[in-house]
Amino acid sequence: MPHLLPRALVSALAVAALTASATAATITYVKAGNLFDSRSGHYRPHVVLVIDGDRIRSIEEAAFRIPAGAAVIDLSDDFVLPGLIDCHTHLTARADRYDPIHSFDTSPFDAAIAGVVNAKKTLDAGFTSVRDVGSLPFLAVDLRKNIDAGFIPGPRMVASGPGISITGGHGDLNNYSPQTTVTMFPEKRNFQIADGEQQVQQTVREQVKYGVDVVKILASGGVLSKGDQPGAPQYTLAELKMAADTAHQAGRKIAAHAHGAQSIKWSIEAGIDSIEHASLVDDEGIRLAKQHGTYFVMDIYDDTYILGEAKQFGIPEELTTKERALGQTQRDNFRKAFQAGVKMAFGTDAGVYPHGDNAKQFHYMVQYGMSPAQAIQAATVSAADLIGRSADVGELTPNHFADLIALHEDPLQHVEALEHIPFVMKGGAIAKDELTTAKQASR
Repeated sequence: MPHLLPRALVSALAVAALTASATAATITYVKAGNLFDSRSGHYRPHVVLVIDGDRIRSIEEAAFRIPAGAAVIDLSDDFVLPGLIDCHTHLTARADRYDPIHSFDTSPFDAAIAGVVNAKKTLDAGFTSVRDVGSLPFLAVDLRKNIDAGFIPGPRMVASGPGISITGGHGDLNNYSPQTTVTMFPEKRNFQIADGEQQVQQTVREQVKYGVDVVKILASGGVLSKGDQPGAPQYTLAELKMAADTAHQAGRKIAAHAHGAQSIKWSIEAGIDSIEHASLVDDEGIRLAKQHGTYFVMDIYDDTYILGEAKQFGIPEELTTKERALGQTQRDNFRKAFQAGVKMAFGTDAGVYPHGDNAKQFHYMVQYGMSPAQAIQAATVSAADLIGRSADVGELTPNHFADLIALHEDPLQHVEALEHIPFVMKGGAIAKDELTTAKQASR
């Protein structure tokens, strides 16, 4: 018996040493010269982020002693921000294909390949989380699963299914002959057609069955579709309420594509969580959004791209005519809604323009009323709140994912600096590094 205690003690100490060694191997220390506090909108100077695995364990002052031999990332001369969040993307869409005819000369596999490429471009641009609100049936869900499994690189995804549309609406195949159909489920391109409250309820339930995180419904007409007008209401208040109630009963949020003033108001009254585009919102719609706490996700960069570079890709004149009629109005209404106190989350409609250019929207958000700090908050804490991930992303505080970006230029002084992010970390792993490698090369 006297000899058992020392042996047990030696064994326990050995196990403890191995455990400590294994734990130490998962710890990374990031020295941040200026850490952006996305709650306050200000920097916290000279801190050390202690990252344990994929999450932040603690944030220490500069005097904190980093253990000898530890893994250290030196960003002490740089500006460190939470990974950015885009709440309106279409990762499987390509900005060089606007004509609806591409629905017939490409297969779902083309979209899947595009999704893999675009996910990497988006992550490299500093967007470590996205909400994808419309793709072929249920391709965004599969993309999310493969990214989460580590099989392909990309941002964290909140995935919708195909957008839900009325017959003849923004999501239908309009102005083709009755003989024109597609055979892929659910029989209508990358949208689902549902008319009436019962069909809407069934379609939302079906989407939940196939694993969506969020539901997307097309409440009004749109710009990049044939045969409809952006301001025209499509779903009724009763249909929108059915969609919202059914999604919420299943624990899902719901987003409404709504350009028109009436559709915006009906969507808010129905209890929908976010209004996408909100281009033609009126004063009453702004008042209702503020009253109900409804988020606006306004893609105010797109007008520049659609009326400029998209022409080289054969965008039909019908679509550019619709954009000319509302692009500037949307930007003016962005300013009005923001100044009125409506909740605003960053969302760009990525896929209308080339993926990876998401940050170009910051310039316009500042031009139309936000400070650089407020624009960044819209893409961090506010976006995280909208997508229901505030406990995990949107800020660099203990227990949050170690999703961060770093750059040498201060984006609060020049927000366009966010258009090229040289350092990206997702979940404690470096996804892109042009910053520390450049420093080492210059020494």
